[in-house]
Amino acid sequence: MKKLIALVAVIAVLSSCNRRSADRGELVGAKGKKWHPEKPYGMTLIPGGSFIMGKSDDDFVAVNDAPTKTVTVRSFYMDETEITNAEYRQFTNWVRDSIVRQKLAILADEVGQTPGDGGIGEFAFIDQENEEMSPYDQYMYDNYYGIGDDLYAGRKINRNVDIIWDTAEYPDEYYAEVMDSLYIPAEEAYNGQRTIDVSKLKFRYTYMDIEAAARAKGKKRRKDFIKTEELPIYPDTTVWIRDFNYSYNEPMHNDYFWHEAYSDYPVVGVNWKQAKAFCAWRTLYKNAYQKSKKRPQINRFRLPGEAEWEYAARGGLESATFPWGGPYAKNDRGCFMANFKPLRGDYAADQALYTVEADAYEPNDYGLYNMAGNVSEWVASSYAPTSYEFSSTMNPSVNDPNNLRKVIRGGSWKDVGYFLQVSTRDYEYADSARSYIGFRTVQDYMGTDVVLNQNFGDAR
Repeated sequence: MKKLIALVAVIAVLSSCNRRSADRGELVGAKGKKWHPEKPYGMTLIPGGSFIMGKSDDDFVAVNDAPTKTVTVRSFYMDETEITNAEYRQFTNWVRDSIVRQKLAILADEVGQTPGDGGIGEFAFIDQENEEMSPYDQYMYDNYYGIGDDLYAGRKINRNVDIIWDTAEYPDEYYAEVMDSLYIPAEEAYNGQRTIDVSKLKFRYTYMDIEAAARAKGKKRRKDFIKTEELPIYPDTTVWIRDFNYSYNEPMHNDYFWHEAYSDYPVVGVNWKQAKAFCAWRTLYKNAYQKSKKRPQINRFRLPGEAEWEYAARGGLESATFPWGGPYAKNDRGCFMANFKPLRGDYAADQALYTVEADAYEPNDYGLYNMAGNVSEWVASSYAPTSYEFSSTMNPSVNDPNNLRKVIRGGSWKDVGYFLQVSTRDYEYADSARSYIGFRTVQDYMGTDVVLNQNFGDAR
């Protein structure tokens, strides 16, 4: 036995020596896991480069808030289309299901039900009986879960059991009690339809204000810059009525967001804060999958900066009026190139009355659809008439948390042609939702080797 132990010790020493000598004592750098860039689903790569930002023509409305300046942006991915109703419903459904599972797990914990008991116990927290927990999960459960105001913070809900929506199949009264709490009161229902109370669909997320941390003076801790947001995320469908006085738009109010007929149309009725919440959820959702496959975490999804949006909208065309060039809004066959309000209000002239599918019309040279018209789009930047004068020329971004006026770009189905110009700036308040404002997201590109060569007009 002693000889065996000695032999194992010798092998371990030799193995350690081999590992140390593999680099021959040279500075070869620390090696991590192999990494391969992955193009996000539904996105296209916008190669970094420089362009002339602002109005190259006379500003005939005399706003004078977009003087020309040369700026440079880094490479990034951008959604090919505006976020659609179907894509945003994936977000609201995830939040809805998470709330249902959380409520079921909490009640199961309160009444002492476990998976072995059946019924609501099937939805108990995964750690309900502290069985089959890894040492790490056990440590976290003992030291961190349930600390603070939220007694159930950190507890893992069970996503492996299907939620039962049919009232005839509810497993027990506890389950019925939870589900009943999610719907509007019976006295508020009509025509036999009792729907979920969408005001309860709230999404909570945290983020670190890196810019504030970098500029902070004095001694502060990291936790001082961790921000928490919690907000209702269901679109405001009443915008279709409130945005237009003396106008019949009830069909859009009733059907536009939830009906399958409009799944591929851009989501509207989402304010700036909800758009940012969607970005946080999309990052969380993708990284949960990455973690399950033991893959590296991805960069966060976010709203584009104003310069990024204009650079992408131009599609590589310098000083063009529209994403397709211009200066006209029609092609050589006399067809309109975007969905807007042409000919003094003839909405039907461009083959659309309200919005159209998110991939309608021809894309620009970067493969992006509807960068002009259809719906205006939220960007991350705050609106200030003079921001071009003091913003940086490298990745310019002006986002003042105290300025609630947020930039919207691209014009919409209800706007005249001026707002479709890639250089035109407009704004709306961050907490406002409109029937003509949507958004699309971007993600930073990892690395710097994809850059637009302005001399030859290609990417290298």
